[in-house]
Amino acid sequence: MKYQDDNHYIDRVLNGDVSAYAMLVAKHKNLVFSIALKILNNREDAEEIAQDCFLKAFQALKTFEKKSKFSTWLYRIVYNTAISKTRKKRLDLVPMDNYVIHNYTEDGVASAVDEIDPEEQKVMIERAMEKLSDDESLLITLFYKGENSIEDISNITGLSMSNVKVRLHRIRKKLHDELSITMRKTVN
Repeated sequence: MKYQDDNHYIDRVLNGDVSAYAMLVAKHKNLVFSIALKILNNREDAEEIAQDCFLKAFQALKTFEKKSKFSTWLYRIVYNTAISKTRKKRLDLVPMDNYVIHNYTEDGVASAVDEIDPEEQKVMIERAMEKLSDDESLLITLFYKGENSIEDISNITGLSMSNVKVRLHRIRKKLHDELSITMRKTVN
């Protein structure tokens, strides 16, 4: 289904057509759930947080000033709510700054990846993604799956834009390293 711009649905809701909010939910539910799941690492909690966040966003829709994208505003609500829940559970998150950055040439990996069929590539990438911490997986999901800009991710997570860039760079390197190891195993 092709969706309209978020502001179209927001205007309809604010003008009394509350059923238009269902389109916003349908459009954003997968990424909202993914963000909550990445932070909470528990399916039931993520479902609960996703529902709560859509309700919070609906109730606060009048306060949305359209200075940023609706998705950025919504994902910030999800991020803050999920982080609050983890604090209540006293979960410790693994810091991302403990990884050493290594310089590798990307040409070698790229040529080896081209020789592997797309299904195998997908499985290898999924396995590499599973080795990321929840924080790392969240940032990659927001950037690539959610197609959020660095600025949007900064607004969602509260990290500075330069911190988001550095962390994304480190995560890419970590994925690259993991894929390189997997490639070496596959080739040998």
